[in-house]
Amino acid sequence: MNEVTKQCPQCKSPYAYLLHTTMYSCPECSHEWNSAETSGDENQSEQLVVKDMNGTVLHDGDTVLFMKDMSVKGYSKPLKSGTKVKNIHLTDGDHNIDCKIPGFGAMELKSELVKKVIL
Repeated sequence: MNEVTKQCPQCKSPYAYLLHTTMYSCPECSHEWNSAETSGDENQSEQLVVKDMNGTVLHDGDTVLFMKDMSVKGYSKPLKSGTKVKNIHLTDGDHNIDCKIPGFGAMELKSELVKKVIL
């Protein structure tokens, strides 16, 4: 068996393996694909553009600041403006930032409520 591995384009599993000369298979979701197909899929995921409230493009790993106080359901105090959030992760959807907020925990944010910190 060949030891060449790739990431599955469907479930993002890192355990996909070479099935034939150009065919890959994922052991977790059973998805099979041609290696020529993945180049198009990878370009689509790179086209995700997320902008902050000023229109600055955000990237994975950026640091952002809250620009207004936000009340969180089930939490007694609001998250204050000026709170710095490091190492964000961008996702698709309405809340397009995954992050860990110091003193609070994991949360999804809308990019329209934050400003990128430029170092």
